[in-house]
Amino acid sequence: MPELRLNLVTREWCIIAPERSKRPETFKRVKLKKELRPFVETCPFCPGNEAKTPPEVFSIREGDSWKIRVIPNKFPALAYQGERERINDGLKRLVTGVGIHEVIIETPLHHMGMALLPLPSVADVIRTYKARFLQGYKDSQVDHIIIFRNHGEDAGTTLEHPHSQLIGLPVTPIQLRDRLESAAHFYDYVGRCLLCMSIEMEKKEESRLILETDQFISFIPYAASTPFHTWIVPKRHAASFGDITEEEVKDLALNLKTTLAKIHYGLDDPDFNYSIRSNGPKNGDSEYFHWYLSITPRVSKAAGFELGSGMFINPSLPEDSARFLREVKCPPES
Repeated sequence: MPELRLNLVTREWCIIAPERSKRPETFKRVKLKKELRPFVETCPFCPGNEAKTPPEVFSIREGDSWKIRVIPNKFPALAYQGERERINDGLKRLVTGVGIHEVIIETPLHHMGMALLPLPSVADVIRTYKARFLQGYKDSQVDHIIIFRNHGEDAGTTLEHPHSQLIGLPVTPIQLRDRLESAAHFYDYVGRCLLCMSIEMEKKEESRLILETDQFISFIPYAASTPFHTWIVPKRHAASFGDITEEEVKDLALNLKTTLAKIHYGLDDPDFNYSIRSNGPKNGDSEYFHWYLSITPRVSKAAGFELGSGMFINPSLPEDSARFLREVKCPPES
Protein backbone atom coordinates (compact mmCIF):
# COMPACT_ATOMS: atom_id res chain seq x y z
CA MET A 1 0.00 0.00 0.00
CA PRO A 2 1.29 3.51 -0.73
CA GLU A 3 2.49 5.64 2.18
CA LEU A 4 2.29 9.37 2.72
CA ARG A 5 5.40 10.46 4.58
CA LEU A 6 5.95 13.89 6.12
CA ASN A 7 9.35 15.55 6.05
CA LEU A 8 9.47 17.47 9.32
CA VAL A 9 12.31 19.70 8.09
CA THR A 10 10.55 20.89 4.93
CA ARG A 11 6.96 20.36 6.18
CA GLU A 12 6.22 18.67 2.85
CA TRP A 13 4.21 15.48 2.38
CA CYS A 14 5.24 13.02 -0.31
CA ILE A 15 3.72 9.79 -1.58
CA ILE A 16 5.95 6.72 -1.47
CA ALA A 17 4.35 4.45 -4.04
CA PRO A 18 5.49 0.78 -3.84
CA GLU A 19 3.11 -0.22 -6.65
CA ARG A 20 5.03 2.12 -8.92
CA SER A 21 8.39 1.41 -7.37
CA LYS A 22 11.28 0.69 -9.64
CA ARG A 23 14.48 -1.06 -8.85
CA PRO A 24 17.12 1.59 -8.22
CA GLU A 25 19.24 0.52 -11.16
CA THR A 26 16.37 1.26 -13.59
CA PHE A 27 16.83 4.99 -12.94
CA LYS A 28 19.97 4.97 -15.07
CA ARG A 29 19.43 6.95 -18.23
CA VAL A 30 20.92 6.12 -21.58
CA LYS A 31 23.09 9.08 -22.58
CA LEU A 32 24.94 9.80 -25.73
CA LYS A 33 28.57 9.24 -24.90
CA LYS A 34 30.56 12.42 -25.37
CA GLU A 35 34.25 12.69 -25.95
CA LEU A 36 35.81 13.75 -22.65
CA ARG A 37 38.41 16.42 -23.29
CA PRO A 38 40.43 18.28 -20.64
CA PHE A 39 40.45 21.44 -22.76
CA VAL A 40 37.87 22.84 -25.18
CA GLU A 41 38.98 25.77 -27.34
CA THR A 42 35.55 27.45 -27.33
CA CYS A 43 34.91 27.12 -23.57
CA PRO A 44 35.26 30.48 -21.75
CA PHE A 45 36.11 28.68 -18.49
CA CYS A 46 39.09 26.74 -19.87
CA PRO A 47 42.65 28.03 -19.23
CA GLY A 48 43.82 30.51 -21.82
CA ASN A 49 40.32 31.89 -22.34
CA GLU A 50 40.26 34.08 -19.24
CA ALA A 51 39.71 37.19 -21.37
CA LYS A 52 36.31 35.79 -22.36
CA THR A 53 35.04 36.16 -18.78
CA PRO A 54 34.71 39.12 -16.44
CA PRO A 55 37.82 39.72 -14.29
CA GLU A 56 38.17 37.28 -11.41
CA VAL A 57 37.32 38.39 -7.88
CA PHE A 58 38.99 35.44 -6.13
CA SER A 59 41.30 32.61 -7.07
CA ILE A 60 43.40 29.76 -5.71
CA ARG A 61 46.65 29.42 -7.61
CA GLU A 62 49.59 27.07 -7.90
CA GLY A 63 52.58 28.86 -9.36
CA ASP A 64 51.51 30.68 -12.52
CA SER A 65 48.42 28.52 -12.99
CA TRP A 66 45.00 28.81 -11.37
CA LYS A 67 43.24 25.94 -9.66
CA ILE A 68 39.96 27.76 -8.95
CA ARG A 69 38.63 31.06 -10.29
CA VAL A 70 35.64 33.06 -9.08
CA ILE A 71 34.17 35.58 -11.51
CA PRO A 72 31.03 37.72 -11.66
CA ASN A 73 28.37 36.04 -13.79
CA LYS A 74 28.48 37.56 -17.25
CA PHE A 75 24.68 37.42 -17.38
CA PRO A 76 23.74 38.03 -13.73
CA ALA A 77 20.30 37.41 -12.28
CA LEU A 78 20.83 40.47 -10.07
CA ALA A 79 22.53 43.83 -10.59
CA TYR A 80 25.75 44.63 -8.76
CA GLN A 81 25.10 48.36 -8.90
CA GLY A 82 22.20 50.22 -7.34
CA GLU A 83 20.40 50.56 -4.04
CA ARG A 84 18.02 48.09 -2.46
CA GLU A 85 14.61 49.69 -2.32
CA ARG A 86 11.28 48.20 -1.29
CA ILE A 87 8.15 49.53 -2.99
CA ASN A 88 4.60 48.74 -1.89
CA ASP A 89 1.95 49.85 -4.39
CA GLY A 90 -1.50 48.63 -3.42
CA LEU A 91 -1.28 44.84 -3.65
CA LYS A 92 1.98 45.00 -5.59
CA ARG A 93 5.28 44.39 -3.78
CA LEU A 94 8.65 45.09 -5.34
CA VAL A 95 12.28 45.04 -4.24
CA THR A 96 14.91 46.38 -6.61
CA GLY A 97 17.05 43.54 -7.96
CA VAL A 98 20.43 44.34 -6.50
CA GLY A 99 22.67 41.59 -5.20
CA ILE A 100 25.53 39.24 -6.07
CA HIS A 101 25.85 36.57 -8.74
CA GLU A 102 29.20 34.78 -8.98
CA VAL A 103 30.49 31.75 -10.87
CA ILE A 104 32.96 29.44 -9.12
CA ILE A 105 35.04 27.65 -11.76
CA GLU A 106 36.06 24.54 -9.86
CA THR A 107 38.93 23.24 -11.96
CA PRO A 108 40.94 24.08 -15.09
CA LEU A 109 40.00 20.64 -16.49
CA HIS A 110 36.91 20.74 -18.68
CA HIS A 111 35.99 17.08 -18.16
CA MET A 112 36.62 16.68 -14.43
CA GLY A 113 33.45 17.01 -12.32
CA MET A 114 33.33 16.98 -8.52
CA ALA A 115 32.86 13.21 -8.37
CA LEU A 116 36.14 12.73 -10.24
CA LEU A 117 38.30 15.55 -8.88
CA PRO A 118 41.20 14.66 -6.55
CA LEU A 119 40.20 15.02 -2.90
CA PRO A 120 42.46 18.06 -2.21
CA SER A 121 40.80 19.88 -5.13
CA VAL A 122 37.32 19.21 -3.71
CA ALA A 123 38.51 20.63 -0.38
CA ASP A 124 39.74 23.74 -2.23
CA VAL A 125 36.27 24.16 -3.76
CA ILE A 126 34.67 24.01 -0.30
CA ARG A 127 37.22 26.52 1.06
CA THR A 128 36.26 28.80 -1.82
CA TYR A 129 32.57 28.38 -1.01
CA LYS A 130 33.28 29.46 2.56
CA ALA A 131 35.41 32.45 1.56
CA ARG A 132 32.82 33.79 -0.90
CA PHE A 133 29.93 33.01 1.48
CA LEU A 134 31.52 35.11 4.23
CA GLN A 135 32.54 37.86 1.81
CA GLY A 136 29.04 38.03 0.34
CA TYR A 137 27.41 38.56 3.71
CA LYS A 138 29.57 41.66 4.22
CA ASP A 139 27.37 43.38 1.63
CA SER A 140 24.69 45.22 3.61
CA GLN A 141 22.21 44.83 0.74
CA VAL A 142 22.34 41.03 0.87
CA ASP A 143 19.79 39.22 3.04
CA HIS A 144 20.48 35.63 2.02
CA ILE A 145 23.16 33.72 0.11
CA ILE A 146 22.69 30.43 -1.67
CA ILE A 147 25.54 28.35 -3.12
CA PHE A 148 24.43 25.81 -5.69
CA ARG A 149 25.66 23.57 -8.47
CA ASN A 150 23.86 22.47 -11.64
CA HIS A 151 25.25 19.41 -13.40
CA GLY A 152 23.80 18.48 -16.76
CA GLU A 153 21.20 19.85 -19.12
CA ASP A 154 18.18 18.63 -17.14
CA ALA A 155 19.62 20.38 -14.08
CA GLY A 156 19.74 23.72 -15.88
CA THR A 157 23.39 24.05 -16.79
CA THR A 158 24.35 25.87 -19.98
CA LEU A 159 28.12 25.33 -19.85
CA GLU A 160 29.67 21.88 -19.39
CA HIS A 161 32.84 23.07 -17.66
CA PRO A 162 32.55 22.19 -13.95
CA HIS A 163 31.33 25.21 -12.00
CA SER A 164 29.12 26.27 -9.11
CA GLN A 165 27.29 29.53 -8.52
CA LEU A 166 26.65 31.89 -5.62
CA ILE A 167 23.71 34.29 -5.51
CA GLY A 168 23.28 36.92 -2.82
CA LEU A 169 19.63 37.97 -2.60
CA PRO A 170 18.17 41.22 -1.25
CA VAL A 171 15.35 39.19 0.36
CA THR A 172 15.11 35.93 2.31
CA PRO A 173 13.31 33.22 0.26
CA ILE A 174 10.03 31.92 1.66
CA GLN A 175 11.40 28.36 1.57
CA LEU A 176 14.13 29.22 4.04
CA ARG A 177 11.77 31.27 6.21
CA ASP A 178 9.36 28.32 6.37
CA ARG A 179 12.14 25.94 7.38
CA LEU A 180 13.43 28.34 10.02
CA GLU A 181 9.92 28.63 11.42
CA SER A 182 9.42 24.86 11.36
CA ALA A 183 12.75 24.27 13.10
CA ALA A 184 11.91 26.88 15.74
CA HIS A 185 8.49 25.32 16.45
CA PHE A 186 10.07 21.87 16.78
CA TYR A 187 12.68 23.23 19.16
CA ASP A 188 9.98 24.91 21.25
CA TYR A 189 8.03 21.63 21.57
CA VAL A 190 10.94 19.20 22.00
CA GLY A 191 13.83 21.32 23.22
CA ARG A 192 16.27 19.90 20.69
CA CYS A 193 17.42 20.55 17.12
CA LEU A 194 15.40 18.53 14.60
CA LEU A 195 18.39 17.68 12.38
CA CYS A 196 20.51 16.64 15.37
CA MET A 197 17.74 14.19 16.27
CA SER A 198 17.47 13.11 12.62
CA ILE A 199 21.17 12.20 12.61
CA GLU A 200 20.62 10.03 15.68
CA MET A 201 17.63 8.31 14.07
CA GLU A 202 19.41 7.64 10.78
CA LYS A 203 22.47 6.22 12.53
CA LYS A 204 20.27 3.98 14.69
CA GLU A 205 18.05 2.69 11.88
CA GLU A 206 20.88 2.57 9.27
CA SER A 207 18.49 1.70 6.41
CA ARG A 208 18.70 5.15 4.79
CA LEU A 209 22.41 5.80 5.45
CA ILE A 210 24.74 6.21 2.50
CA LEU A 211 28.01 7.21 4.14
CA GLU A 212 29.26 8.26 7.56
CA THR A 213 32.61 9.99 7.89
CA ASP A 214 34.19 11.54 10.99
CA GLN A 215 32.34 14.88 10.79
CA PHE A 216 29.46 14.33 8.34
CA ILE A 217 26.70 11.90 7.53
CA SER A 218 24.96 11.44 4.18
CA PHE A 219 21.54 9.80 3.95
CA ILE A 220 18.31 9.73 2.01
CA PRO A 221 15.59 11.32 4.15
CA TYR A 222 12.71 9.19 5.39
CA ALA A 223 10.29 11.35 3.34
CA ALA A 224 12.51 11.95 0.30
CA SER A 225 10.35 13.60 -2.34
CA THR A 226 12.33 12.28 -5.32
CA PRO A 227 14.49 9.20 -6.00
CA PHE A 228 17.97 9.36 -4.49
CA HIS A 229 17.40 12.80 -2.95
CA THR A 230 20.32 13.02 -0.49
CA TRP A 231 21.31 15.20 2.45
CA ILE A 232 24.84 15.64 3.79
CA VAL A 233 24.65 16.97 7.36
CA PRO A 234 27.41 18.02 9.78
CA LYS A 235 27.37 15.99 12.99
CA ARG A 236 28.34 19.05 14.98
CA HIS A 237 25.39 21.36 15.47
CA ALA A 238 25.99 24.51 13.43
CA ALA A 239 23.45 26.90 11.93
CA SER A 240 25.76 28.59 9.43
CA PHE A 241 28.00 27.06 6.77
CA GLY A 242 30.31 30.00 7.41
CA ASP A 243 31.35 28.40 10.72
CA ILE A 244 32.76 25.26 9.08
CA THR A 245 36.22 24.43 10.47
CA GLU A 246 39.26 23.36 8.45
CA GLU A 247 38.92 19.82 9.81
CA GLU A 248 35.28 19.80 8.70
CA VAL A 249 36.21 21.18 5.27
CA LYS A 250 38.47 18.19 4.65
CA ASP A 251 35.87 15.72 5.93
CA LEU A 252 33.06 17.30 3.91
CA ALA A 253 35.26 17.02 0.83
CA LEU A 254 35.61 13.29 1.47
CA ASN A 255 31.91 12.76 2.13
CA LEU A 256 30.72 14.92 -0.77
CA LYS A 257 33.16 13.46 -3.29
CA THR A 258 32.36 9.87 -2.26
CA THR A 259 28.60 10.42 -2.25
CA LEU A 260 28.72 12.10 -5.67
CA ALA A 261 30.98 9.31 -6.97
CA LYS A 262 28.42 6.70 -5.85
CA ILE A 263 25.71 8.62 -7.68
CA HIS A 264 27.98 9.08 -10.71
CA TYR A 265 28.93 5.42 -11.07
CA GLY A 266 25.73 3.88 -9.72
CA LEU A 267 23.36 5.91 -11.91
CA ASP A 268 25.67 6.46 -14.90
CA ASP A 269 26.46 10.14 -14.34
CA PRO A 270 22.94 11.56 -13.95
CA ASP A 271 22.17 15.25 -14.09
CA PHE A 272 21.81 16.70 -10.60
CA ASN A 273 21.56 19.85 -8.53
CA TYR A 274 22.99 20.49 -5.11
CA SER A 275 22.72 23.46 -2.79
CA ILE A 276 23.85 24.52 0.65
CA ARG A 277 20.96 25.42 2.95
CA SER A 278 22.31 27.68 5.65
CA ASN A 279 21.74 30.61 7.97
CA GLY A 280 23.93 33.66 7.55
CA PRO A 281 26.88 34.29 9.90
CA LYS A 282 24.86 36.71 12.07
CA ASN A 283 22.48 33.86 12.96
CA GLY A 284 25.15 31.21 13.29
CA ASP A 285 24.43 30.68 16.99
CA SER A 286 20.85 29.46 16.41
CA GLU A 287 20.07 26.47 18.60
CA TYR A 288 17.27 25.21 16.38
CA PHE A 289 18.53 25.58 12.76
CA HIS A 290 21.17 23.19 11.37
CA TRP A 291 22.82 23.75 7.96
CA TYR A 292 23.10 20.95 5.42
CA LEU A 293 23.86 20.21 1.76
CA SER A 294 21.05 18.83 -0.41
CA ILE A 295 21.65 16.75 -3.59
CA THR A 296 18.83 16.11 -6.07
CA PRO A 297 19.62 13.71 -8.95
CA ARG A 298 17.38 14.51 -11.93
CA VAL A 299 16.20 10.95 -12.59
CA SER A 300 12.46 11.69 -12.48
CA LYS A 301 10.27 14.54 -13.68
CA ALA A 302 7.53 16.58 -12.04
CA ALA A 303 4.17 16.24 -13.80
CA GLY A 304 0.62 17.49 -13.37
CA PHE A 305 0.04 16.08 -9.90
CA GLU A 306 3.24 17.58 -8.53
CA LEU A 307 2.56 20.96 -10.13
CA GLY A 308 -1.06 20.97 -9.02
CA SER A 309 -0.54 19.82 -5.44
CA GLY A 310 3.01 20.75 -4.51
CA MET A 311 3.33 17.12 -3.36
CA PHE A 312 5.66 14.63 -5.02
CA ILE A 313 5.19 10.96 -5.83
CA ASN A 314 8.43 9.07 -5.22
CA PRO A 315 8.43 5.71 -7.06
CA SER A 316 11.57 4.58 -5.24
CA LEU A 317 11.63 3.57 -1.58
CA PRO A 318 14.25 5.72 0.19
CA GLU A 319 15.52 2.62 2.00
CA ASP A 320 16.08 0.79 -1.32
CA SER A 321 17.77 3.81 -2.91
CA ALA A 322 20.13 4.20 0.04
CA ARG A 323 21.03 0.50 0.04
CA PHE A 324 21.76 0.70 -3.70
CA LEU A 325 24.14 3.66 -3.24
CA ARG A 326 25.84 2.08 -0.21
CA GLU A 327 26.68 -0.94 -2.34
CA VAL A 328 28.10 1.03 -5.29
CA LYS A 329 31.83 0.35 -5.57
CA CYS A 330 33.78 3.27 -6.99
CA PRO A 331 37.10 2.89 -8.85
CA PRO A 332 40.14 3.72 -6.71
CA GLU A 333 40.85 6.96 -8.56
CA SER A 334 37.41 8.32 -7.66
